[in-house]
Amino acid sequence: MSLLSPFIFFFFILSFFNASTPSPVSISVTPTVLRRSGDSILIQWSGIASPSKLDWLGIYSPPNSSNDTFIGYTFLSSSPNWRSGSGSISLPLVNLRSNYSFRIFSWLESEVDPHRLDHDHNPLPGTAHLLAESERVGFGPGRGPEQIHLAFTDNEDEMRVMFLTENGRERQYVRYGERENRLGHMAITRVGRYEREDMCESPANESIGWRDPGWIHDGVMRNLKKGARYHYQVGSDSGGWSTTHSFMSRNGDSDETVAFLFGDMGTATPYSTFLRTQEESIATMKWILRDINALGDKPAFVSHIGDISYARGYAWLWDQFFTQIEPVASKVAYHVCIGNHEYNWPSQPWRPQWSERIYGTDGGGECGIPYSLKFNMPGNSSEPTGTRAPATRNLYYSFNMGAVHFVYMSTETNFLPGSNQYNFIKHDLESVDRKKTPFVVVQGHRPMYTTSNEGRDAPLRERMLEHLEPLFVKNKVTLALWGHVHRYERFCPVNNFTCGSMGLNGKNWEAFPVHVVIGMAGQDWQPIWEPRSNHPNDPIFPQPKHSLYRGGEFGYTRLVATKEKLTLSYVGNHDGEVHDTVEILASGEVLSGYGAAGVDGALVQSTFSWYVKGASVLVLGAFVGYVLGFVSRARKETARRNNWTPVKTEDI
Repeated sequence: MSLLSPFIFFFFILSFFNASTPSPVSISVTPTVLRRSGDSILIQWSGIASPSKLDWLGIYSPPNSSNDTFIGYTFLSSSPNWRSGSGSISLPLVNLRSNYSFRIFSWLESEVDPHRLDHDHNPLPGTAHLLAESERVGFGPGRGPEQIHLAFTDNEDEMRVMFLTENGRERQYVRYGERENRLGHMAITRVGRYEREDMCESPANESIGWRDPGWIHDGVMRNLKKGARYHYQVGSDSGGWSTTHSFMSRNGDSDETVAFLFGDMGTATPYSTFLRTQEESIATMKWILRDINALGDKPAFVSHIGDISYARGYAWLWDQFFTQIEPVASKVAYHVCIGNHEYNWPSQPWRPQWSERIYGTDGGGECGIPYSLKFNMPGNSSEPTGTRAPATRNLYYSFNMGAVHFVYMSTETNFLPGSNQYNFIKHDLESVDRKKTPFVVVQGHRPMYTTSNEGRDAPLRERMLEHLEPLFVKNKVTLALWGHVHRYERFCPVNNFTCGSMGLNGKNWEAFPVHVVIGMAGQDWQPIWEPRSNHPNDPIFPQPKHSLYRGGEFGYTRLVATKEKLTLSYVGNHDGEVHDTVEILASGEVLSGYGAAGVDGALVQSTFSWYVKGASVLVLGAFVGYVLGFVSRARKETARRNNWTPVKTEDI
């Protein structure tokens, strides 16, 4: 017995310590291999001895990222049974061309740093107490390219398609044809990418924001028949092919035009991150997809006029954006113009003295590079960055679609007389064949007209009014569409703040441009309207005579035109219905303009609208399922959201 006593004593001590030491926290992820970008995983944990509302889950890609360079985070309290020390969270993941891992941290209230804040001025979670780290999660091979989006070229019988892959060494193709089971035509794609050294400022060129952007492929489908449906796939035999998509080619002989136009949309994420993302972008894409499917075999396109993804130097938000728009952008051309949140940085080349307060750090150090390479718009406009980075592209261009000539401009680069852009706009407007395209629509990011209480851009608006408005008036521009202000506002036919008659009730009329602000597609910092000049601090915002309709509803605009009449409708996101509309004849006469009360008899009974209503039942269920799986709003339930703080007024 004396020989056994030490062993009995040893096992007694060991069992004592085992009983008093908490079991380690465990975390598991299923599945560990995903089939496609946007698929969801289930994250489960157990063993947290003293659960707290501040315990959080960090999302990391690549897995060897330091603790404070997470992609995003969510609090464990979003799981219903978190108080037990166990729980689960489901998250959709976008392919970032590297694996993911997940880490659980404990965070104490005493460790909250009031100086380390996110974009909403809420404290970012601390990483001092790591409790557990998961195994790695990745995407399986052979799934084909991702982030597919279309665009017009300078030729009406072509359609451009762009997409992303992880490997730039393998040649990628586009195969297409009029029959889904016979894609007999083939196009080789060009490939390019940008590097961390191309970024101009932080966070875009620092480890906290930079991620591998992948390889950007660009192919053109040529010799397309007019107004025909084409099916296509992108990829390769070795890397895999995408699913089959389809689009309607342009028809230069058609008088009809359909477009969906908006600005400032952004993207949504299923987790919290350094920047505030745009949940309303989900609804905008949902309703536009409904409208596209309702069109059947009619060509259409999307116009997104600046502030595209709101990535602002956090690279993974571009991946979120392109994954989110793919259901729409793989069906119709997706056209863009540059905004302040794609471009602005302190050392940008064109920065006249009057613009010092206008052009700042809004681009997050991207200096227009992701925007310039991830899109390829018609024309060849470009401006040097003044750095080692490639020139900034997609600045100004134009194209015809049915009865409308569309012009895009850049409010972020030189538009004054003598500049390349001014010369382009002047020549383009003077060269329009109004018999072929009786309507002209100009689009840019920062507005020439707005009644929002936003004074920082005043010097820019003054110069637009001085130099560009005379071109618009002289050349009888039909519509001028702008973003930047996250509201909808429609003006009378206007020249130098003076309304021309709209020709109602037999009155004479003047063919002045109708300016409309359409920056209401997703970004949810909402500016107030301009107060009375003699009472700047009182919350009374009279609507000036030249402003005919103002709304705060998120949404988009729908343009439908024939050679006789153009109709622009404002569709709200909360119900998918029309809330305002304006009708303009080919002569330039503004035939009618309705607010919500006047729409029913004027527009909702149109053929297009009945198609929309009929298609809604079939389409919305499928799209909502897709989007909810992609962007389940886990952060809505987090503790951080209980104390939400509005974003800064400079962030427009």
